[in-house]
Amino acid sequence: MELTRMSDMTKLHQAVAAGDYTLVRKILKKGLCDPNYKDVDWNDRTPLHWAAIKGHMEVMKLLIQCGARPCLVTDVGWTPAHFAAESGHLPVLKMLHALHAAIDAPDFFGDTPKRIAQIYGQKACVAFLEKAEPECQDHRLTARQKGLLLDQRDPDWDAKKREMELSLPSSTRNTNKKKHKKSRGPTKLSNTKER
Repeated sequence: MELTRMSDMTKLHQAVAAGDYTLVRKILKKGLCDPNYKDVDWNDRTPLHWAAIKGHMEVMKLLIQCGARPCLVTDVGWTPAHFAAESGHLPVLKMLHALHAAIDAPDFFGDTPKRIAQIYGQKACVAFLEKAEPECQDHRLTARQKGLLLDQRDPDWDAKKREMELSLPSSTRNTNKKKHKKSRGPTKLSNTKER
């Protein structure tokens, strides 16, 4: 059963990337596939990531109807909005915004979809995201005030991010080393003078 499931998952990712709406619908209809499955061979991309990369709007709508979550991220924290911004798929960004997806979420390096659009020269996406980001933030604030829960967290990513942060040299350790070197400097000078 597990082998069949994995085979179907690979088929789902491929069908989404190819934009094959009929095959995607058929695979999802079987009920054996989780539309939020992260493909580790492709940096934890979900089918929704592939739809955003390719700009397949109808496939995106189908995935979302079947429970795909726009908040899930890749191994470096990219949401579907990051990929749409990189590729210049403005309709995808507009759909994600209409769904109240966190289109302003930073990746592991702090880059938001707007920054990715700027890097890749996607001017229409940048212009849209400049207006949409404050709306996204306002929606989160309103939801928080009303006590509404938003689906904007990826627990797998939160754990992976903490693990990645712990594996990097700490900025406090670097600061302490600099302070430590400064305090050792005069000691060395005074030892030199004594000799």
